[in-house]
Amino acid sequence: MNELLQKMMSRESVKVTSPLLPPLDDFIESLRNIWDCKWITNNGHYHRQLEQALAEYLKVPYISLFTNGTLPLLTALQALDIKGEVITTPYSFVATTHSIWWNGCQPVFVDIEEETCGIDPDKIEAAITPQTTAIMPVHCYGQPVQMKRIQEIADKHGLKVIYDAAHAFGVEVDGESVLNAGDVSTLSFHATKVYNTLEGGAIIMHDAETKKRIDYLKNFGFAGETEVVAPGINSKVDEVRCAYGLLNLKQVNAAIAHRRKVAEKYCEALRGVPGIRFFEDTPGVRHNYSYFPIFVDAQKYGMTRDELYYRMQEQGIYGRRYFYPLISTFSPYRELESAHPKNLPVATRMAEEVICLPMHHELSDSDVQKVIECIVYSKRLND
Repeated sequence: MNELLQKMMSRESVKVTSPLLPPLDDFIESLRNIWDCKWITNNGHYHRQLEQALAEYLKVPYISLFTNGTLPLLTALQALDIKGEVITTPYSFVATTHSIWWNGCQPVFVDIEEETCGIDPDKIEAAITPQTTAIMPVHCYGQPVQMKRIQEIADKHGLKVIYDAAHAFGVEVDGESVLNAGDVSTLSFHATKVYNTLEGGAIIMHDAETKKRIDYLKNFGFAGETEVVAPGINSKVDEVRCAYGLLNLKQVNAAIAHRRKVAEKYCEALRGVPGIRFFEDTPGVRHNYSYFPIFVDAQKYGMTRDELYYRMQEQGIYGRRYFYPLISTFSPYRELESAHPKNLPVATRMAEEVICLPMHHELSDSDVQKVIECIVYSKRLND
């Protein structure tokens, strides 16, 4: 184990995230039930229970579970028969754009807006060509994008909208789940997310017919014992993770409540620090506090993002430069015309300034205070 990893794993370090784990005794009891019935995959008891429970919790009509958060993106594009060009953001995790590429489509990058780090609706129409068939926005950090404007543009030009909502578990605007926007939305239940099933994911859709097609596609295209209706893949989730997910669903509200308190402490302490920007709560939005990104203006703060990032590490505080670098700078994409930095000034700047601070349900008051003092004191050293 290298020295950095050893420091990150130490009890004294403040980690950027920590997985939400169900009570071990309860999970063992669920495992006993699975062992007794010997049904461990293929739409078992816990799988059906979790789909129903999540649909109710998330206030969505239909949901289909997957074994990770990338396969829902791949399958959504297949289910909607997306071809040609897909307009999306460079400021995301690579799975967003990789899913487009793996479906034989070309990603077209447009810039983001500073207020949400989401795709800028003002930039979308200029990127539409006769080959454009869809828009794939991302609710980055769980901050809702301008869904109404995006839908108006999509309707005007006859485009599908697939939301990468990996960060947006439980996020609502005026009481309505953001997952109900667009044609479909996808979720990630990775261990680093607010809600996790170890690994996992889901697609949210509006009607039973779309759910049926997606359920076929995630099970090799089988519509029955002897009939295959599409060239599907195997992306089913097993009973073990569904049982784990059901237990985690019982405690996710408490975890979000703790995250909210951490966010409030960060906001109160950092609001007056020159050169440090962050997202405030938006009126009418039920946030999930999945991340707490700050953006470091080196000229005003007196230190670059990377200088602060490494100073934090020296003090045992492990943030994350998320998202950095931009997807558009990676070798599979950088030759695309839309990937040129001149077309993406806001995304480029945000990627150079961002640090996601430690944010999870296990942070103690002393952990939070340590993070705050590091940022505030580093600024004072440079005054």
